[in-house]
Amino acid sequence: MVTLVFDGKMGASGDMIIGALLSAGANVEVLNPIEEKLGVKYDIKELVEQGILAKQVRVTRGGKDIEGENSGKKFEEIIKVIRSLSISEEVVSNAVEVFRVLGEAEAEVHGKKLEEVNLHEVGADDAIADIVGACMLIEDLDVESIVVTPISVGGGTIKMKHGEYPVPVPAVLVLARNATWSIKGGPVEKELLTPTGAAILLHFARGVERIPALNVMKTGYGMGHHKIEGMANVLRVISGEMKNLEKDEIVLLETNIDDVSPEVIGNLYDVLLEEGARDVTVIPAMMKKSRPGHIVKVMVKPENADRVAQRLAEETGTLGIRESPGLHRWIATRKMEQISVEIGGKAYVIAVKIASGKEGKVYNISAEYEDSVRVARETNWPVRRIIGLVEEKARGKWME
Repeated sequence: MVTLVFDGKMGASGDMIIGALLSAGANVEVLNPIEEKLGVKYDIKELVEQGILAKQVRVTRGGKDIEGENSGKKFEEIIKVIRSLSISEEVVSNAVEVFRVLGEAEAEVHGKKLEEVNLHEVGADDAIADIVGACMLIEDLDVESIVVTPISVGGGTIKMKHGEYPVPVPAVLVLARNATWSIKGGPVEKELLTPTGAAILLHFARGVERIPALNVMKTGYGMGHHKIEGMANVLRVISGEMKNLEKDEIVLLETNIDDVSPEVIGNLYDVLLEEGARDVTVIPAMMKKSRPGHIVKVMVKPENADRVAQRLAEETGTLGIRESPGLHRWIATRKMEQISVEIGGKAYVIAVKIASGKEGKVYNISAEYEDSVRVARETNWPVRRIIGLVEEKARGKWME
């Protein structure tokens, strides 16, 4: 099973993602429909940065950079542009979803609804070319799954339409909150992770702590536009075949509690995940003197154990936490796909998580809860009915 790995050490932007995908073997000719419809050109150069050959991409019109041109479109206007392109339904679906999560992030930042917000920096022609182009190149590479290592966001401040903001900008933080991958500051005082890059990776990639075990097939580099002293400002992408289930080192934290309210226990899961926990399990148990209580088990990376244990103690008031070090877990290969279902004459797209083992055999499919809830509210259907409909259709497509 072919996996695409984005290495987030120097951040990511739409043009860097396109450059990296082209460098890794995607066919540049698939971008022709975008150039013809929007009247733009992908200006692609091969340059050497700190000894590394990389592709740098600019979207131009008449030989001039079009960054920010025709900006301020609303979400529905952007969708009309995307649907007018001569591209596959899969690319349309992916591009619409990328713009949806991007638009919802901008709407949250500005305190508006999605249909009200003008997408200034991310509603321009170059952003459309970046997002749709990335979706087309990913389709061309025909990979089974995409992952990304922790992404550097940079630092300092950046001037935008509404003023000057600290890096990362607000929309990037909203997108990162909804992603499975993590972010980190530095290594330079520049914007390294853009909203466009974050939205593309949010839609396509799941987060991993490090490059997984795989047999490397190709490597590509997409060059950014910042010149950074002594560092190669490139986004690296690696394609290869996954060897097996991934081995992940963890620490198990465990404590017993018998005097904590249900409200505190209910809040514990989200709080510990925010601190870096990988999973949290709460098990009802009988404590000493026949008191009812709970056993809390927390899986966490060794480097996060101290911080998570401290938060666990603060939240529950427990007097002791046991740690079982040197454990491992085997992680299934997971990828995100999309299923379109028709309800009441209208099509809805819902993400599904597909788990597979060695040789790519699929053994579990689950509909994404947040997407299912969103569609349930729009259709006034029970969420369990939405989940059942989506998973049944997905099993028919991907499971034998």
